[in-house]
Amino acid sequence: MASMKPPIFVRELSKQERESLEAGLRSRETFVMRRCQILLASARGLSPPKIAESLGCGSQTARNAIHAFNQRGMDALTPGSSRPKHVHAAFDGEGAEALRGLLHRSPREFGYQSSLWTLEMAAEVAFEEGLSGRRVSGETIRATLSRLLGIRWQRAKRWITSPDPLYERKKGGATD
Repeated sequence: MASMKPPIFVRELSKQERESLEAGLRSRETFVMRRCQILLASARGLSPPKIAESLGCGSQTARNAIHAFNQRGMDALTPGSSRPKHVHAAFDGEGAEALRGLLHRSPREFGYQSSLWTLEMAAEVAFEEGLSGRRVSGETIRATLSRLLGIRWQRAKRWITSPDPLYERKKGGATD
C-alpha cells in the first residue's frame, strides 16, 4: 500500500496578508477571488479535498494555490500565463516541405476515395508516411502550413498544381 502524503496547508498568515486576502474576496477578477477563498479556507484548517468540495473546484486547483502562496506569497494572486511552457513542433522545416509535397499528390494515392485533402486526412497520411513522429491533429497541419510555409489552408483548387503541362490553361476560368 502506497504511503499517503500529509495534507498541505498555507503557512501562517501575517495580519497584513490575511487582510489582503479578505479584501481579495471582493475582487472583480475571478482568479483572485477564487485564490483568496482557497487560501483563507486552508488557513482555517481545511484540507485541499474539503476546500475543493466546498468551492466546487478540483483538489489539484486548491493544492496549486496553496503551493503558489507558500512559495511566492501574495504574488500567487497574480495569474500566470495559460500558454504551455514548451511547445514541441510536430514538423521542422524539412518536414513541412515534405508535407507540402504530400499535399500536391492525390489522396487517392493513399487509398482515400476523395480527390481533395482534408486537414484530418493530411494528418493521418503524414503520420503513416513518417513525416511526423506521432499522430497529430488537423489543426497542427493547418498551423504548420501557416507558420513554416506561409500557406493558409483553403480549398485545394486555389494552390495545388498538376504535372499536366496544360493545367493552368485548363484550370483557367473553371475555378474562379
